[in-house]
Amino acid sequence: MYKLLKSSDHVLVSSMEHNAVMRPLNSLNVNISKVKCNKFGDLNMEDFKLQLKENTRAVIMTHASNVCGTILNLEEVGRICQEKNIIFIIDTAQTAGFLDVDYKKLGADAIAFTGHKSLLGPQGIGGFIINDKLVKIIPSLIDGGTGSLSEEEIQPNYMPDKYEAGTPNVLGIFGLNASIKYLNNIGLKNIRLKEYELLKIFLDEIKQINGIAIIGKDTYEGRTGTVSLDFFNVDNGEVAYKLGSDYGIMTRSGMHCAPSAHKTLGTFPKGTVRFSFSHFNTKDEIYYTIDSIKKIMEE
Repeated sequence: MYKLLKSSDHVLVSSMEHNAVMRPLNSLNVNISKVKCNKFGDLNMEDFKLQLKENTRAVIMTHASNVCGTILNLEEVGRICQEKNIIFIIDTAQTAGFLDVDYKKLGADAIAFTGHKSLLGPQGIGGFIINDKLVKIIPSLIDGGTGSLSEEEIQPNYMPDKYEAGTPNVLGIFGLNASIKYLNNIGLKNIRLKEYELLKIFLDEIKQINGIAIIGKDTYEGRTGTVSLDFFNVDNGEVAYKLGSDYGIMTRSGMHCAPSAHKTLGTFPKGTVRFSFSHFNTKDEIYYTIDSIKKIMEE
């Protein structure tokens, strides 16, 4: 992005953004506006339209919240960006491997993904899909050896070599390839159905416990397998610690590198306790987690 945007450009993001989006943008000193989201994490399209300016160069948004799991409806955003010739970039770190991410249907110019989340690959591997328009205007970030066009002393200008200088992460690529084959064999639809089944049990049970708030949507529709809880009468960090130390349940507490999202959801600065469910989990594990939470609340 650092060669794509200049300080006079205006960029729109959502108020649910992760620091993976915000920190690079802030380092560029571009003009940033945050599109409002409601307490459930849904994007306010009227506010999006109002905040578009003559110098709006790009819209960069996460596909789903890493805090509360809400999936943002980005198809209309993509349509408007195409009509106004605005660059549209989507962070699919939370959805790739869970949703059928349709690059063209979303109207994106580029989507970025990481391999180690729902794609089930190893850490340190990720990538992006970029259209021809951006390939022409975005120079390489790093120049160097590619193993191609070796007779020339300039960086190749074709894909993917243009952006892949140096020795590739071969082990990471092989690992990601294996995990993608696994996902295709299982089927993303089957993975979603399993996770939704577990989510419904968890959310329905949590609603019956006093002193806990489900942050964002309290149903399984329109979300990923991520759930954030706020505990009223006990410190969230203490709950997460006890779940891990006493019951062997791994969660994450705090801000989750997304202060803007917590401000939108009303959980800033204390954050939440975040649970991340997978199709590898079982119903027994969900009920065990519920029982463990109840025991902590009784203490």
